[in-house]
Parts: sequence; C-alpha cells; structure tokens
Amino acid sequence: MYEFDRTDIRIVNLLLEDGRMSASEISRRMLDISERAVRYRIDRMIDEGVIQISAVVSPEALGFTIKADVWLEVESNLILDVAKKMAAFENVTYVACGIGQNDISIQIVAKDTSEIYHFVTEVVRKVKGVRKTTTSIVPIILKDVYQWRVPERIAKEISERKVAVSD
Repeated sequence: MYEFDRTDIRIVNLLLEDGRMSASEISRRMLDISERAVRYRIDRMIDEGVIQISAVVSPEALGFTIKADVWLEVESNLILDVAKKMAAFENVTYVACGIGQNDISIQIVAKDTSEIYHFVTEVVRKVKGVRKTTTSIVPIILKDVYQWRVPERIAKEISERKVAVSD
C-alpha cells in the first residue's frame, strides 16, 4: 500500500482542482515544497498507480444530455460476463458489480429519454443472463468521482500515525 502523507494529499487535491496545474504552480501554492520535489512526488504517485491524470469528456458537450442509472439483476453464473458486455457499449459510462438486491449497476448517457428506453429494453434486457432491470433518470449530479477529494481526516490520521511511530 502506498504511504500517503499530508504533502501528497495536498498535491493530489490541487491536481483534482486542475489536472494541468504545473509543478511550479503547485510548489508556489504550497509554499513549503520545491518544484522538483512536487514533480518527483507526482511521478512516484503515477508510477505506483495511486493517481492518474487524464482528460474527462463532458457527455453534455457532445449532446448526451440525459443520464440514467440502471440496476441489473443477473443470473449468478453470468454476472461478470454481463458486466463486461455492458462495459463494451459506448454509451455506458460506468459499470460496477455489487452484492445485494442488484448484481450490476451501470450508468448510461443518451440524447433523449427515448434513446434510454430503447437501449434498456432492446439491448440491455436482451443480453443473455439479464433477468430484470430497474432504471432511474438522473437529472442532477451534485458530486461525481471527479469532484471527490482526499478527506482531511485521512491527512490527520497519517500525521498521528507518524507521530506515534516516532515516539
């Protein structure tokens, strides 16, 4: 497991604010770390698979203004197969397997509700192993994975562990 510290968390949260922020700008904002150290830490976190820096396309900008969450109940021996099939569709933006009432959760984007309806009824429901679907149109997303920040309590816990170890 990667050993985060407060400095790493501050760097990550600045990159979440703007993934194109330069090491020199991060250093300037943080005040207590050199540009070279920032660059080293970013490279290390990328190499360790802790973070990735990439562009995020807004589906709305391409005309996909409707989002829907779809939960699938699937035959137990076909859950991963169905999930992989769902992930292959271009209008599916999220796929996860769960434990509980629903086996798979997907999010789809479309230009209108009739496109959502058609995709769910004519594509998803016809995939071998899908028993049942439940669909919910999502008109507002207040927080997405791209807005998530490393919780401040994590930084505090890390600091407390380091103090305890050094005592």
